[in-house]
Amino acid sequence: TANFEFPLYTKTGERVEVLLNATTRRDANGNVTGVVGVGQDISEMKVAQKQSETIANDLTKLIDTANAPIFGIDTKGRVNEWNQKAVEITGFGK
Repeated sequence: TANFEFPLYTKTGERVEVLLNATTRRDANGNVTGVVGVGQDISEMKVAQKQSETIANDLTKLIDTANAPIFGIDTKGRVNEWNQKAVEITGFGK
């Protein structure tokens, strides 16, 4: 079984993103006789994924360029992330 993402174009030229799940079709002796595929329209999912990536990038930029030091701390209380202002103040680079 394999999964493939690819665009299909409708009769009117509209692009539709498709996820195709395909597997071989075999006869009683195990010989490959063809392929069986099931496709689904993932256009909306791809748009949402792109929007999510854009928001994450915007937030990362906002945090990194903020005019105040911003720190991230892990569950053990260790600083594991900081922005450029924190670098300027503390002298510790990433």
